[in-house]
Amino acid sequence: MAIEHVLAVAPVTDLGAALPWYERLFGRAPDNRPMDALAEWRAADTGWVQVWQDPDRAGTALVNLAVDDLPAHVEALGERGLAPEGIQEVNKGVRLSAVTDPDGNRITLIGGFRPVY
Repeated sequence: MAIEHVLAVAPVTDLGAALPWYERLFGRAPDNRPMDALAEWRAADTGWVQVWQDPDRAGTALVNLAVDDLPAHVEALGERGLAPEGIQEVNKGVRLSAVTDPDGNRITLIGGFRPVY
């Protein structure tokens, strides 16, 4: 028995309004639109980010994305019209930069992530 996929969910007030922001975040259109209220981006081989229209829960998500080159990702987000926070050093070589969607969901990019410290 094994877990095959991990899905992070970012609830938003209005999916139609949120889609352009998330398309800029990921640099592409959704990979999947299984229903009208849901858009999905494959963020890793078995990891997905789902953006789900749910006004009652909108703005409550914290999504962490470990990236290969944090400065390059932060720069690319800026070029796509988003405003990520400056990169901050945290601990043991890990660095972070966060960006917040219009509903208040916080997406944090992590550089220097490793599964064991």
